[in-house]
Amino acid sequence: MPATKKKAKASKTTKKAPTVKKKVAKKAAVTKKAPVKKKTVAKTAVAKKVVKKAAVKKKAPVTKKTVAKKVTKRPPAGATKLEGSSVSFTPYKPKRGEDYMSEDQGQHFRDLLDDWKQELMTEVDRTVHHMQDDATHFPDPNDRATQESEFSLELRTRDRERKLIRKIDESLSAIDTDEYGYCESCGVEIGLRRLEARPTATQCIDCKMLDEIREKQWR
Repeated sequence: MPATKKKAKASKTTKKAPTVKKKVAKKAAVTKKAPVKKKTVAKTAVAKKVVKKAAVKKKAPVTKKTVAKKVTKRPPAGATKLEGSSVSFTPYKPKRGEDYMSEDQGQHFRDLLDDWKQELMTEVDRTVHHMQDDATHFPDPNDRATQESEFSLELRTRDRERKLIRKIDESLSAIDTDEYGYCESCGVEIGLRRLEARPTATQCIDCKMLDEIREKQWR
């Protein structure tokens, strides 16, 4: 009996089907995409062509040709010109108590004579060059005669100037020997003003006038 009871109980107790656990489909693990490594494109540094500016050559400073201007010396105030010449000079003012033909006076006349001589020599040289340049043989006899007369006139002028240069040299020698400024006829002082008017004078005004009178009588 007990055995049947157990079977009966067993039949009564329906075995519960085992609860099948629903397999939860595991979400596939999202595989994180590996970060795409950006290819670091090596930028080729474009070397900028540095255009070198051609060094501007500094122009050498233009040196202006200084044309030497002819400086015409202005004669000092109170200056006077030597008669028959372009030489200018300041008349000598003797100091109080100064002896006649002192060293300063001698130097004054030496400078005057040197300037006069230089002017005459320049004129003589100029005439010679002028005659050489203008020496042309003209076929026309009238032109030839005109040229010859001009040359003869210039030659006479230059001859007088040469004689004057000799007198100037004699006067310079007289200054060196302390004989300048005294009349060669009577020995008196010729005087500063007369010597400045005619630096080659060798006679005082009285003796010179007597000589001129004699010359007129003998003509």
